Amino acid sequence: MSSACPPSACDTCQASRGHLEKLGLRLEKWDHVVALAGNPNTGKSTVFNRLTGLRQHTGNWPGKTIARAEGGFAYSGRRYKIVDLPGTYSLRSASPDETVAREFLLFGRPDVTVIVADANALERNLNLALQVLQITERAVLCLNLMDEARANGLLVDPRGLASDLGIPVVPCAARSGEGVDALLREIDAVATGAVKCRPYKLALDVPGLRETLDDVVRRLREAFPGLPNAEWIALRLIEGDRAIADLVSSGEIGRLMDDHAALAGRSPSAPAAAAAAPVAP
Repeated sequence: MSSACPPSACDTCQASRGHLEKLGLRLEKWDHVVALAGNPNTGKSTVFNRLTGLRQHTGNWPGKTIARAEGGFAYSGRRYKIVDLPGTYSLRSASPDETVAREFLLFGRPDVTVIVADANALERNLNLALQVLQITERAVLCLNLMDEARANGLLVDPRGLASDLGIPVVPCAARSGEGVDALLREIDAVATGAVKCRPYKLALDVPGLRETLDDVVRRLREAFPGLPNAEWIALRLIEGDRAIADLVSSGEIGRLMDDHAALAGRSPSAPAAAAAAPVAP
């Protein structure tokens, strides 16, 4: 993160604080898009309801029968659209719900991704957090269920965790509203660039991998101009991820780019090849 003090670092900070306005279903225009990601049973929906006022727009994800929940809130004069992603344990999983979450993070490119984690089970929850940090520079970790962690005698060091992960970390108990104001300040700071994240990235230390990876990335970008997160997709191809390989070889990845860009209010990508040649080495 930047050397600047994160807004949630000190509860006594006298810096100006914004005011939350829950917009519910009023989503005509927005300034920033927030994705809400996390394992199942972390209280993610409670966080969503706290921010949007217990109201949400529901529909289906493009080409899927899986429900999509959206809501809105305004803070510090800016309007935010928040998308509640299906609960997922890993971005590498292939279940329909987890595929939807992965595709929006990859191709929707939200302005901020809030990773909701259970403070009682950090070792399990941080697996997803580390994966999300491989594909976005703008994230906030919401340590939810802190009330339960305290009741269980667990001690969590949010500042130490923020230093290790390179992103803001906010302790919360969303059911009671504890920490929600601090979470809003961090979302706003990351979205506007007031706080610059320096997310921890897993090292790629496999001999010869870089040369192969660069070649696959080049071929992906030639086939699909404007493809976001091309390096992450290239790694999955090299690993033999059949689902990703099918999206690339069929050209379906081009449609996903445009569909998720539209959901996030972004311009569609440049026209992609209807059927690209396989690019896996």
